[in-house]
Amino acid sequence: MKKKKKATKLSRKTYVVDTSIVIERKVSDLVKKKKIAGKIIIPRAVLAELENQANQNQSEGFIGLEEITSLRELAKKKKIHLDYEGERPKEWHIKRAHAGAIDDMIRSIAYDKRAVLITADRVQSLVAEAMGIKTILILPVSAKKIKALDIEKFFTPNTMSVHLKEDSIPLAKQGKPGKWQFKLLRKTKLSAHDVKVFAADIIEKTKLTQGAFIEISSPGINIVQFKNFRIVICKPPFSDGWEITAVRPVATLELKDYNLSNKLKQRLKTSATGILVSGAPGSGKTTFTAALAKFYAKEDKIIKTIESPRDLQVPDKITQYSKDFGSRQSIHNVLLLTRPDYTMFDEMRTTHDFKLYADLRLAGIGLAGVIHATNPIDAVQRFVGRVELGMIPQIIDTVVFIDKGEVDKVLELSMRVKVPTGMTEADLARPIVEVNDFETGQLEYEIYSYGEHTVVVPIKKRRRGRTQMSIPYRIKETKKFINFYFKDRVRSVNLQINNKPIKTLSVNRKGTARIYKKSKLGRQVLDALVSGKDISFTR
Repeated sequence: MKKKKKATKLSRKTYVVDTSIVIERKVSDLVKKKKIAGKIIIPRAVLAELENQANQNQSEGFIGLEEITSLRELAKKKKIHLDYEGERPKEWHIKRAHAGAIDDMIRSIAYDKRAVLITADRVQSLVAEAMGIKTILILPVSAKKIKALDIEKFFTPNTMSVHLKEDSIPLAKQGKPGKWQFKLLRKTKLSAHDVKVFAADIIEKTKLTQGAFIEISSPGINIVQFKNFRIVICKPPFSDGWEITAVRPVATLELKDYNLSNKLKQRLKTSATGILVSGAPGSGKTTFTAALAKFYAKEDKIIKTIESPRDLQVPDKITQYSKDFGSRQSIHNVLLLTRPDYTMFDEMRTTHDFKLYADLRLAGIGLAGVIHATNPIDAVQRFVGRVELGMIPQIIDTVVFIDKGEVDKVLELSMRVKVPTGMTEADLARPIVEVNDFETGQLEYEIYSYGEHTVVVPIKKRRRGRTQMSIPYRIKETKKFINFYFKDRVRSVNLQINNKPIKTLSVNRKGTARIYKKSKLGRQVLDALVSGKDISFTR
């Protein structure tokens, strides 16, 4: 059996470090492990780049500055000699850092001092070696060697999310969607430094871990996907203090776990191609959508996802696309070329999202879009005004509303040409989007154009026709007027809306009170009719 060779310690030399290795916090580690000794030169270009990043509230800048502080502490213990050399770069150098301007300044110092360059950048290493500079390249370690995130100590098996904010006591949301409670994680408040340390740990380990990535990095905001954790880091000036919110799914469900009716299962399997999954924040929409994606995948369908950030827990054979790194046109082109059977569109928020959903549906791609909504019809209403009315039932056929982690209600949409409910004149017929309860088939809403507006009318709540009021009446609408007919012989009546007096109306000899639709009173009455308010008359 061969004996393992002992690791050879490097002799006392002069070393130059670049920005990449400082951000990775590997230099102090090399010193502590006695793998390097002697003089370490930190180029002023590195300090300037880290300062610029910190001024923009990028976590890399703070991480790098903390590493330099650690090196200063080691220098005090006489383990190394620390020095700063080189010119401070001009602003255009920093702006062109991505083009290699800063790296070139660092290599020049290493070349002039005949020093060893330490870097975590493979390209930097290759260029330096081509110049004849001795180089130590330290690449990120494998994912298996990365320890858990420091914030994971706050998570228990039933913890949904952890909320850390400077000058506040850390909190955890424990339970499951719809049935959770906040729990204090400790009695003392976190300082800004505490939260910064947690943030630095997250950014550092994300960069070193395969399958983890920084989804969004902008001044004041970092959104990270670390394994099954979705982490949002906010800092000034975007927020009033450092804050970390880490969310983790507490349950991975299959579609069979939702106890769906056979009728709904069959619809999802065969005919539902324009699906909206709606619900309030934390209701379980994303969990249901992931279950739906797995259901379709088991049916041997090609599934893709559009996410921002990518946090759906789906099998590896399902490709996840990021909306943040692809334009609407590029995503549209990719999906048309790859031809998936279904696409899961998570977190639809902007007008661009709704238009992309419509484009893909009209191209024949099955879609399940996730939308925040407090009731089922709100999901449909968010398309009103963003797409033409006649297109709505072509792109949306099924709305699944999730509440407390369960399927609470399902709506189906269709188009008919008819007279709106409550109107009597045949010439008032128009295209109407009917919204029915899927399980019962009962009509619940009608969506149609009324004048220059598109209205969503709740049918159940409307009270039209003959009513049991002080003075019985019936209503008839024409193109220009709203006519109220009274059997009782009266010369005037007092109009009330929801028992609130509005106006006294004259009644002609035929027992009719006529209101012009375009008048102020006419618009008020129409609004009452559309919103289902009580209209009554007294003497």
